[in-house]
Amino acid sequence: MPPDPKIRPRRARPPSARARPRHIAPGRGRSGRVALEGAAAAASAAVIYHQGAFSWIWFAVFFLAPDLSMFGYLKGPRFGALAYNAAHTYAVALPLALVGLFARQPGLLAAGLIWTPHIGLDRALGYGLKLPTGFRDTHLGPIGRARAL
Repeated sequence: MPPDPKIRPRRARPPSARARPRHIAPGRGRSGRVALEGAAAAASAAVIYHQGAFSWIWFAVFFLAPDLSMFGYLKGPRFGALAYNAAHTYAVALPLALVGLFARQPGLLAAGLIWTPHIGLDRALGYGLKLPTGFRDTHLGPIGRARAL
């Protein structure tokens, strides 16, 4: 039986879409809520940091320190994602701040209050936790040029 001319064959997906794992959403469906939560966390921690009368010079110096975890990608994408995610999760930054608060250790409190806005700003800008498939694959969807494809 000849093919029906009314039925079009399925178009092949572009290579970038084929390479992306199925669980990575190509859109940014939940990013609005995540961005708002990140901005709120960043602003709240920065206000608390200001109320604690900590040095803004130290804030500026250490604000980008969690991004040093990107050097983990030199060892490979799986280890890089693990290192990056460990440095970009509230599960480490907030307990650090709480330990500093309750143990009356201002250095730990300040570190947690610097770390938290960094994570919040990353989420507000759409940078999520990394997947082991590559640096541009995040739990919020692809970032950079991969997002445009």
